[in-house]
Amino acid sequence: MGEGAVNIVLFGPPGAGKGTQARILTERRGWPQLSTGEMLRAAVQNGTPLGKQVEAILAKGELVTDAIVIGIVAERIDRPDCAKGAVFDGFPRTIAQAEALDKMLAERGKKIDLVLELKVDDAALVQRAEQRVKEAQAKGEAARSDDTPQTLKYRLEVYYKNTAPLLAFYSRQGKVVTVDGMAPIETVTKAVARVIDSKRGWFARLIGR
Repeated sequence: MGEGAVNIVLFGPPGAGKGTQARILTERRGWPQLSTGEMLRAAVQNGTPLGKQVEAILAKGELVTDAIVIGIVAERIDRPDCAKGAVFDGFPRTIAQAEALDKMLAERGKKIDLVLELKVDDAALVQRAEQRVKEAQAKGEAARSDDTPQTLKYRLEVYYKNTAPLLAFYSRQGKVVTVDGMAPIETVTKAVARVIDSKRGWFARLIGR
């Protein structure tokens, strides 16, 4: 592992601010934000062999297999800008993906070093969605279909169903740290920075192995 290399997984339900914190880590630490959706689109646009497979699968309306997703992630993690680490946003989503990711990284002398869970208050998130709907209606605008309280409640249920086992998986590896995701963005950013900086000695020992 290169000097200072740190690979982080960000977990949190819809509205927890994963994307925002991932972007801040990219800006301030230089670790690329790895989103599977963006990686898949880039592979298709770049016309890589895996990208062509993805394009054909999507054209049929089928789901991309875990093996192909891991292959896309492997292509991305091998690029020079990931040499010092990366931030995984919204991936892995299942135990099978987490196990495959661990295996793929191990083959490259890398690993997931830290899993950050952004903890939120579900009721507060739903209230925020209700407020956005009211504000849209007050302006005479239609609320986004993916931003209604009903849609959010469903997405929260799916998140907890899929993610609870993953957090347990990484907890057994001693990698999970929870941060209050309901605080203002800059407060969350500072909390995330404190967690990362407090692990510097731990990371140094990992890197020295």
